[in-house]
Amino acid sequence: MALAFATGCGGFAALPRLPGPWLPWLLAGVASVLLLAAAGWRRRLPVALAPALLVSLVAAGALWAYLDACRVLCSPFPEQRVNQTLVAVGRVASLPQDKGYAERFLFRIERLRADGEPLGFRGLVRLSWYRERPALRVGQRWRLSLRLKPPHGFVNPGGFDYEGWLFQRGIAATGHVRDPEAAVRLTAGPGPYRLDHWRQALRDRLAALLPEGPAAALVPALVLGDRGGLTPAQWEVFSRTGTSHLIAISGLHVGLVAGAVLLAVRWSWSRFPRLTRRLAAPRAAAGVALLAAAGYAALAGFSISTQRALAMLAVVLVAAMLGRTLRPWSGLALALLAVLLLDPASVLSYGFWLSFAAVAMLLYALSQRLAPPFALVRWGRAQWAVAVGLLPLLLFFFARASLVAPAVNLVLVPLFGLLLPVVLLFAGLALAGDWPWALWPVAVVLDAGYALLAAIAGWELAGVTLGGRALWVWLAAGGGALLLLAPRGVPARWLGLVLLLPLAAARPPAPPPGAAQLTMLDVGQGLAVVVRTAGHTLVYDMGVGWPSGFNTGTVVVAPYLRHRGVGGVDIAMVSHADQDHAGGLEGLAADLPVRRVLSGEPQALDAPAGVAAEACRAGDHWRWDGVEFRVLHPSGPAQEGNDASCVLHVAAGGASVLLTGDIEAGVEAALVAAVPGALAADVLLASHHGSDSSSTAAFLRAVDPDWVWFSAGYANRFGFPSADVVARVRALGAAAASTATDGGVTLRLPAQPGPLVPTGAREVRQRLWRHRPRPADATSRAPP
Repeated sequence: MALAFATGCGGFAALPRLPGPWLPWLLAGVASVLLLAAAGWRRRLPVALAPALLVSLVAAGALWAYLDACRVLCSPFPEQRVNQTLVAVGRVASLPQDKGYAERFLFRIERLRADGEPLGFRGLVRLSWYRERPALRVGQRWRLSLRLKPPHGFVNPGGFDYEGWLFQRGIAATGHVRDPEAAVRLTAGPGPYRLDHWRQALRDRLAALLPEGPAAALVPALVLGDRGGLTPAQWEVFSRTGTSHLIAISGLHVGLVAGAVLLAVRWSWSRFPRLTRRLAAPRAAAGVALLAAAGYAALAGFSISTQRALAMLAVVLVAAMLGRTLRPWSGLALALLAVLLLDPASVLSYGFWLSFAAVAMLLYALSQRLAPPFALVRWGRAQWAVAVGLLPLLLFFFARASLVAPAVNLVLVPLFGLLLPVVLLFAGLALAGDWPWALWPVAVVLDAGYALLAAIAGWELAGVTLGGRALWVWLAAGGGALLLLAPRGVPARWLGLVLLLPLAAARPPAPPPGAAQLTMLDVGQGLAVVVRTAGHTLVYDMGVGWPSGFNTGTVVVAPYLRHRGVGGVDIAMVSHADQDHAGGLEGLAADLPVRRVLSGEPQALDAPAGVAAEACRAGDHWRWDGVEFRVLHPSGPAQEGNDASCVLHVAAGGASVLLTGDIEAGVEAALVAAVPGALAADVLLASHHGSDSSSTAAFLRAVDPDWVWFSAGYANRFGFPSADVVARVRALGAAAASTATDGGVTLRLPAQPGPLVPTGAREVRQRLWRHRPRPADATSRAPP
């Protein structure tokens, strides 16, 4: 029954679009009729009605998921209000995160007006306040001037689904504060956010008591669930060592607190006969442990992961309080049902699948078997079960896994079980007595532990890339993991290793000799293009790098390459040194080996360690696997800035593409005069993101493309692509594609002449929550 309900939730989440308003009535009718039919049998349910009952539960699950999704999707932010200044009244709904360059927080809009007229939009929005920002407190009520847009993020093959992340958290729009001087604080009280208001006060006191160092971010994360102080580089260390789960408060943390309280209360309760006569020690301990777990979850702000952990734990502890014997698999099913009733959107979370898969692997591998006599051996078996059982799932989700994680967790998880109560105790003492010295020993231990993890994260085995495998490979790997963890009586368990071999041996499909694959990645207001041949990879620009540490080389380009099974970059061609083109180089080189760097401004680049940036010059050319690469510009070191951009022509047997960086009209005219015949291409990447300073009519005629691609951010403040450029492209009769409306765009350059059919990631990865911008005439995907 729990699986049927979960199937309904998951099936609804898998729909490509939100169905019409008829769906909830249909689902409610199906569920009601079948449940009433089943309830009509007062004694035992006939076997013939069991399928009907399961169908009703599937319908009930889908209906529950629809009602939850409708809170965000049924009244979306109006597209026509993008880039307009709106006036909103609402409350700060989360702990503000100081990013240095901005304050980021959630804001619950109560009233919204445009040009004095009320708008019907309400809900939770994610805001950034960039300058002249006050000290924000949770619960404060403000009147703010805002620029809002629908939830929109990068959409690329193998990339993180930011729009799905926003949907899971009920965020209906994103934006920023427009006129800080016009902001008015209406009330200073916490309103309905008393818990988070208190948590913010605790965070501020911890910040004042903690010395500088990694512990200044780790202690708030472990005590309050506030991970805003952790940098992308620190998260990378935890990811490469498989210890992210130790930092994000989840089932392990809540379980440790509940377990410690359970043992302490049960031991102390049993020492008083008068108490045990009133209530048995196990039941009393279970009740107090549940309260302690709920208190810790409240301290963490009842985040999604702590809600899920608390629901799973409550199933076990309530059964103990009622004196019921709960079979392990039944308990897991009830926990699944509880989590989905609490938050049906959990099925979209990697943490949901990994949590239940880890528990299922432990039950499968360890339950109903004789336990080894030594605790260390028992713990090693548990770590082995989790590591082997989750390996295919981790590789499927993230295209990489840490082979050092099992050994690291074998040591760290028991130590963490001892450390977490100490951290909570010392933090409580420091906060209650204003004693900073109480946190110094904790800070020393955490700083030392992080330094050790950072050293381990540098090992090659800490990040093994295995992506882009076919579906049969993942199914075989899952079967192999189950076979390896099967009971000893199962014959030929060693065949599990054979089933795991395709993970390492199978290779993702690559273009055949003479052909190439071209992908313009969605990096917002920037540029990143990947060109793959049968055995080589060139990355042309890597997108943006921000002072905050956010880097599209790490967030977009490297995950895409891992998804395609690419283990390194042969040439990273940075057209010029502007941050929207070169900013991602550092992040890409930190994730994957880069063998050579070419640029129009090599002297202005921070090249990866051990690789000297070289100048790209007109006349440079090479051939990879039957595909020709030729540099057309710059002709010398005289140019700088946009006009120094490397212009690259790539030609397969049946098609060609021209990559132009940010060259302006003057360079375009010089190219038309110098090498008009070399400019012809089937696909043109529009210069300077579609700015009117480029893509002149003469240049477009010389290239004569079938497709013109624009790499531009959605609703960008520059208005790219320019309306004039759009008009020129339409007059030429070329089709257009844009990352703003299509996401990442992929095209196969064939070895033989044939039709060119680009595919947009937004079209391929259609989801309920996917933002579908209205394409302007400029970016209509009409056939050429």
